[in-house]
Amino acid sequence: MKRLLASVTTIFALSLSALASAASYNIDSDHSSVGFKVRHMMVSNVRGTFEKVNGVVNIDERDITKSKVEVTIDTASVNTGVQKRDEHLRGADFFDVAKYPTMKFVSRKVIKVGKGKLKVTGDLTLHGVTKEVVLDVEGPSRESKDPWGNLKSGAEASAKINRKDFGLVYNAALETGGVAVGEEVIINLEIELAKAK
Repeated sequence: MKRLLASVTTIFALSLSALASAASYNIDSDHSSVGFKVRHMMVSNVRGTFEKVNGVVNIDERDITKSKVEVTIDTASVNTGVQKRDEHLRGADFFDVAKYPTMKFVSRKVIKVGKGKLKVTGDLTLHGVTKEVVLDVEGPSRESKDPWGNLKSGAEASAKINRKDFGLVYNAALETGGVAVGEEVIINLEIELAKAK
């Protein structure tokens, strides 16, 4: 009986220890942004942002590779600074926001590749298609307390995707050869995290 109680106590203590080492953070959407860049007319880049992003990051402080990330982005919040172009991007030729109102990234694997540097592999669902994507991450940063006593952290991440892999195939041929919109899209995330209470 003593042995059984000792085993139960040990398991309970280990469980509490594991919980204590994991911290949950909510993405602070007011202080976070998701940007993208794509080649236009084969001569320049067009940049834009998605203005509505939310999600949860669970950071394992003892073993960062056991951390988890889940991010949801409102595709209708796309903003390139040109209203007509944004309306086109929201339409059926591109994001088709009426049918696919969000894109989502859910991590499956985290690898530490250097001091403060991670590779986070996960599933990106966009335009009804789910593909594996690898994020190059810097962070998370050391916690800092804001003026209201909330604990904050942050991270930056980037990735490259081919939009055609997600069914975003619209384009227009140019008279001089080539196409109007590039296939490769560079994504950059600037994320501020608020520790869950």
